[in-house]
Amino acid sequence: MAQEMMGGQAEWKQNYDAATNLKVSRSTVPVLSPLTLQATEQMIETYRRLVSSGGFPQMPPANLKLGAKNANVVALRRRLIASGDLDQSLGSSPVFDSFVEGGVKRFQQRHGLQPTGVVTPATVTAMNVPADVRLRQLETNVVRLRSYAGNLGNRFVVANIPAALVETVENGQVMTRHAAGVGKIDRQSPVMTTRATDINFNPFWTVPASIIKKDLIPKMQADPNYLTENKIRIYNGQGQELQPTQVNWRSDEATRYQFRQDPGGEFNSLGFVRINIANPYGVYMHDTPAKGIFGDDFRFVSSGCMRVQNVRDYITWLLKDTPGWGREQIDAAIEGGQRVDARLAQPVPVYWTYITAWATPDGIVQFRDDIYNKDGIGPVPVASMQKTEEEE
Repeated sequence: MAQEMMGGQAEWKQNYDAATNLKVSRSTVPVLSPLTLQATEQMIETYRRLVSSGGFPQMPPANLKLGAKNANVVALRRRLIASGDLDQSLGSSPVFDSFVEGGVKRFQQRHGLQPTGVVTPATVTAMNVPADVRLRQLETNVVRLRSYAGNLGNRFVVANIPAALVETVENGQVMTRHAAGVGKIDRQSPVMTTRATDINFNPFWTVPASIIKKDLIPKMQADPNYLTENKIRIYNGQGQELQPTQVNWRSDEATRYQFRQDPGGEFNSLGFVRINIANPYGVYMHDTPAKGIFGDDFRFVSSGCMRVQNVRDYITWLLKDTPGWGREQIDAAIEGGQRVDARLAQPVPVYWTYITAWATPDGIVQFRDDIYNKDGIGPVPVASMQKTEEEE
């Protein structure tokens, strides 16, 4: 890519179609692919030149949107130009016009933020991550990408934890993409290689021991009707059902029992579907009744399992080669309301990865917060502004 200097700051072009079309295209190249690895290696060289030329200009604190007119808009233009999100010919006006709005959306898309075109504190925080930190992210993550350089399979799933995103991949192309909800900072989703083996429709949810202690007991202390309202039943070691009033919630007695939530996609924590993946961590992928999380920037909300948006499309792809499980049968199983299991004819490889920086062959570079501090570059900037939601 060409690198030029403007106002003492490095900038480069990223395949602009036109000044009015600055959207980041939906690449069909998977995050785990030789093309992504090659593009990321090239982007490292670009960022080394950028760092040596002075890096990014600082963006002052500002809340800006279409129609604003002040000196901060000039600073915003310079910052967008420096990262290739705005054409260099548009760098001087103090007016926040549609060109700037497009550039902000482009920047937000590349950093995992909702592309609103409005400059929020989270957007400014992401803009003010120094270029040398971004370079270190790329250098760290290219090593991770190389570790997946072997044959991953003709059909596989990539779940990128920092991006909270799931991709289904076939013949080297992304077939579907799904926003995800992944593990909280203190209940992390594990990095692992596994296989999807079977699918449970309208599953029961057995509450994990960690959630009983950390969440369920405090909720019952605050609201004695919590279990009843959420259709969660208590069973002792002999399989006998107990009533909530039979348990001393001011002690750890509850940790000796099993808690199981009735099936029901509108309230069950697993929603309509659970996807089982072989692993020693006790985690899996599933639907959720709390679909509002998929529109959030910050989707680190679970106890380690992964919630998948548009789960019907996901399992339709998983079951594509399993006789008797087309979309019509999947919809019927969900609507039937009864527990039904489907075993994949061929287990599908699933890669839970941790990639916080990568580039695509069209010259677009993506960054995400190092939410679990695995990059070793210090506090996560945007995520530190968010308040982790309670487990649903």
